[in-house]
Amino acid sequence: MPTPTAEPTPHAPGDVLAREQAHLERARDELRRMREATERLDASTAADAFNAAYLDLVLARRVASLQDDPRTTLFFGRIDCRTEHGAETFHIGRRHVSDGRGDPVVVDWRAPISTAFYRASPAEPMGVELRRRFGVDRGRLTAYEDERLTGGDTTDHSAILAAEIERPRSGPMRDIVSTIQPEQDEIVRSDLATSICVQGAPGTGKTAVGLHRAAWLLYSFRTQLDRSGVLVVGPNRAFLDHIGAVLPSLGEVRVRHATVDTLLDHGRVRAEDDTAVALLKGDARMAEVLRAAVWRHVGRATEPMVVPRGSRRWRVPAYEVQDEVDALVRRGVRYSAARELLPQRLAHLVMLQIERSGDFPGDTAQDAIARSAPVRAYAKDLWPVLDAAGVLHRLFSDPAALADAAHGVLTDEEQAMLLWDRPARTKGAARWSRADLALLDELTDLLDRTPSLGHVVLDEAQDLSPMQLRAVGRRASTGSLTVLGDIAQGTTPWATESWDTAMAHLGRDRHELVTLDRGFRVPGLVIDFAARLLPSMAPGLGAPRSVRDNPGRLEVLAADPSRRSAAVVDAVRSMTGEPGSVGVIAPDAFLDALSSALERAEIGHGRLDAEHGDDEDRQVELVPASIAKGLEFDRVVVVEPAAIAAAEPDERTGLRRLYVVLTRAVSALTVVHAEPLPEALAG
Repeated sequence: MPTPTAEPTPHAPGDVLAREQAHLERARDELRRMREATERLDASTAADAFNAAYLDLVLARRVASLQDDPRTTLFFGRIDCRTEHGAETFHIGRRHVSDGRGDPVVVDWRAPISTAFYRASPAEPMGVELRRRFGVDRGRLTAYEDERLTGGDTTDHSAILAAEIERPRSGPMRDIVSTIQPEQDEIVRSDLATSICVQGAPGTGKTAVGLHRAAWLLYSFRTQLDRSGVLVVGPNRAFLDHIGAVLPSLGEVRVRHATVDTLLDHGRVRAEDDTAVALLKGDARMAEVLRAAVWRHVGRATEPMVVPRGSRRWRVPAYEVQDEVDALVRRGVRYSAARELLPQRLAHLVMLQIERSGDFPGDTAQDAIARSAPVRAYAKDLWPVLDAAGVLHRLFSDPAALADAAHGVLTDEEQAMLLWDRPARTKGAARWSRADLALLDELTDLLDRTPSLGHVVLDEAQDLSPMQLRAVGRRASTGSLTVLGDIAQGTTPWATESWDTAMAHLGRDRHELVTLDRGFRVPGLVIDFAARLLPSMAPGLGAPRSVRDNPGRLEVLAADPSRRSAAVVDAVRSMTGEPGSVGVIAPDAFLDALSSALERAEIGHGRLDAEHGDDEDRQVELVPASIAKGLEFDRVVVVEPAAIAAAEPDERTGLRRLYVVLTRAVSALTVVHAEPLPEALAG
């Protein structure tokens, strides 16, 4: 490609590129030296087997982070700065590379000095005199572009930046580390203690921002997060496969990934609730019902506790026992933890009587009394052993138990909705639904505290029910959250209408709300077409705006019903002549017919589903509309918009699903329809 320059440079472009390519080769040599030095380290020299195993794990992670990808470059930019030490040059890349003396050859994009590469401007140069961006092709530098920030003319337009954003892609999501914008960088570098909610329109890069924030936090708070952990939660397995390469490309291999279903893995899903029941089970009021159901198992002391010891029998009055039980309930500890404390508290009451009698039996006596059969039996009667499945099974099987727990919280009609028509005979035979998994998770936490991670990134958060949000939030109870989503893309009947409400369910009343509305991925023609739906499905929400110079391509094709599949095949065939990915997004019920049509036309393609991605890197992917959220393709064929909307349980959800589907294209969108377009879209 030609070498774009924002201003004349003192050296010929070819000389500049040659010197920068030489620096790249030097950086690769130094990275190889760092990796080989790490591989030579011997974990067996540790003090013991445990430390040796831990050191071996640390070294393996270090070696993985030092792998070079020959398809790309170790740096994508450079800044020339004026500091207190004089003029300095820093090459900015995906990971830190140093020479044998420890001097930086490439500076990690997460390092504080790199902030200026993303945020410096003529109005606030941050000490940067020149910013240089590089064009890259198959691991070599092909172009450069200079921007002088102090003195002289400047331009907001970057041809290299635009080319990188619009570059055709295939396979999983790429990182955006070379194209991060100032408003995105502010989110990425927010402090670990800050929980952030990002309202991001399609194409604003909110998912990538969340992943880059995870990488930055692991770099900046390594010791703390290595110990406490980082988790990314996405809507489905196909989505996780799509984003799975981003963090490893940034040198981070220590992040767990999960869907909401795998996170709440409390049993096999064997039933499906109708919409009204699923809405009720996802309601935050269910947390009150479950809490009551658990703590109502704690009994009241009506008989004195009698404990034989030696030749004497010690008798503790029921009212003293009840005082201890009430005190444990008031402490606010988990049910099982309080149950474990009860025998010791009861033994302490016995010890007080023994000591008042003038006897001092020694330090081990209380433990012996707590372990004695009479005390353990008495405690078990007062505070029985519970498990989550047993509590929920009883709640949905026993009208009296449900009425007791739901009194003043749920109406009689709502209680009737929760009761099983044919209760399972045992908790092991219960047929749980997806909504039940969140209830089981709530119960599990009421019984035993859920361990907290250091940071959780939650994507597509608008689609989770209040009970699911509570489940995610408790996994960051002592950590922080990065919450990503778009109110307009809420495609479940329980989708949130307010980020303040959603963040409250996550346990984060105090948070920062940031709006991203500048679209870098979705071209103007496509986003404007999809935005016609906003007044009908999300009134009051501002329309996103594309900031790309290239408006993209939009084609709406009306087809005869008998020719619909043929029209889709023609559209796909025309798109496969260009580099980059092609997504065919259709109503779930249409996929078999469309797959057969593509096979007859000898167009190779993959097929995604909610549980599995596509392990092969294919140019054409057939995607059910129900799982299109979060995915991106260079060119997209959307089949039968009216049928996509009609497949949802209500009009609002249907239009939001359609909005999601229409905004998956990075360069071109073709809409094929035999049925009339939805009125909001046609208008």
